[in-house]
Amino acid sequence: MKKMKNALISVSDKTGIVEFAQGLIKTGYSIISTGGTYKKLQENGISVTEIDEVTGFPEILDGRVKTLHPKVHAGLLAKRSNKEHMATLEKLNINTIDLVCVNLYPFKETISKGDVALPDAIEQIDIGGPSMLRSASKNFESVYVVTDQHDYADVLEQISSEGTDQLAFRQKLAAKAFRHTAEYDAIISSYLTDIAEIEFPETKTIPLEFKQSLRYGENSHQKAAFYQNSLPTNYSIASAKQLHGKELSYNNIRDADAAIKMASDFDQPCVVALKHMNPCGLGVDDEDIYQAWQKAYSADKISIFGGIVVVNREVDERIANEMHKIFLEIVIAPSFTDKALEILESKKNIRLLTLDFSQSKDADKFEFTSVLGGMLVQERDTVIDSYDDFKVVTKKQPTAEEKKALLFAQKVVKHVKSNAITVTTTDMTLGVGAGQMNRIGSAKIAIEQAEENGNIKVPFVMGSDAFFPMDDCVKFAAEHGITAIIQPGGSIHDQDSIDMADKYGIAMVCTGRRHFKH
Repeated sequence: MKKMKNALISVSDKTGIVEFAQGLIKTGYSIISTGGTYKKLQENGISVTEIDEVTGFPEILDGRVKTLHPKVHAGLLAKRSNKEHMATLEKLNINTIDLVCVNLYPFKETISKGDVALPDAIEQIDIGGPSMLRSASKNFESVYVVTDQHDYADVLEQISSEGTDQLAFRQKLAAKAFRHTAEYDAIISSYLTDIAEIEFPETKTIPLEFKQSLRYGENSHQKAAFYQNSLPTNYSIASAKQLHGKELSYNNIRDADAAIKMASDFDQPCVVALKHMNPCGLGVDDEDIYQAWQKAYSADKISIFGGIVVVNREVDERIANEMHKIFLEIVIAPSFTDKALEILESKKNIRLLTLDFSQSKDADKFEFTSVLGGMLVQERDTVIDSYDDFKVVTKKQPTAEEKKALLFAQKVVKHVKSNAITVTTTDMTLGVGAGQMNRIGSAKIAIEQAEENGNIKVPFVMGSDAFFPMDDCVKFAAEHGITAIIQPGGSIHDQDSIDMADKYGIAMVCTGRRHFKH
């Protein structure tokens, strides 16, 4: 007679567990269970043995100790092919446990509520569950370990199969279980590390969950996937809701991420147009989001084609009609009016996303950049510079309008790839020079773009993300009508640039803070 096998079931999420237990019984398993799971199965007419009948020891400490027992872990860990192991089990009257079905206490769900007290969070740290999963996974040669309700049907099918190689399947389940416990521990460690205000711990594990497959990466020959934080960040592309269009691509996601970071620096109505990780147009208005759109669009009517637009106010019919005239990859906004949706959804290839902009100040504090063999971690550059902290280093003082324009140029330049130069007025970009290997190259691109577009207005100012190593940028700017410049300062040749500004009678402000973006 074939010896009956034992399955130990203890789950927080009980979805599908009754049907799974019934399936196990049909395949010759007896069921052992704990606490609420035991009660659930019993109420549904399933023959089940309570854990303390197996261990001969009661659940104690409000359920903190119930499966932490030799009769559980020996039953899981014993190597069936090892005669000494099996003799030990027989001597101690311990039965093997051949399947474990466990999902863990809802720690993530508990702390996601936001206002949870620390003692309440601590009580949701599962101890027995991860221990059983680890024991079962270590002995996957003999034990099925089940952590995901989506695997229930496949597990039952494998158990029922005759003559099939089930070892590879059990190994995959074990790997999944270790991923599950690793993520669980990472979330707990991150939570407690944040509470302790430790910014750069000796080890760092980043818990991520698979969100979607991507058709390819930056190029069609590169495989790619999108993962999101296990504890979702509300102000992120991963949390945005897509209303229309095909799935986002790898490059879409990176560009959209850069665009929403930029928009988060502006409280007034703002429109960001972005292409290849750099702004091609940015406009703000004190009252009217439509005017902000007009400024962002007119800043560079060529580069916006095929770009990404972020609007930090509701998109209405007026803006939608203007957007409809050009090809845009993505539009992100807090909401769209019904009429705006109707207009934009008539364009097959546009993607429309909504995002809660009210959460922007609570976005991730740190950002991560992978390098071969490691990871760089740094605080995001969320500094909003104040004019009160700046120093006027030239004879000419900036006017009130120029001060406003300089602050705007400074806000934008930190989001442009270095070497970065912005040419702006008080409320819109006029030219952007990005990513050149020398600063004069970026300055020429930005100023010439502003001139070609015919967008020269007063004030006409220039911002630089880092100091000028020589006076050529200042000279070129002055010769082309720039009236004021903002830059960090700090070069050993600062005085050359200051003298050049004085020669041409333009104002220069030094911030003392650079904003490199590599």
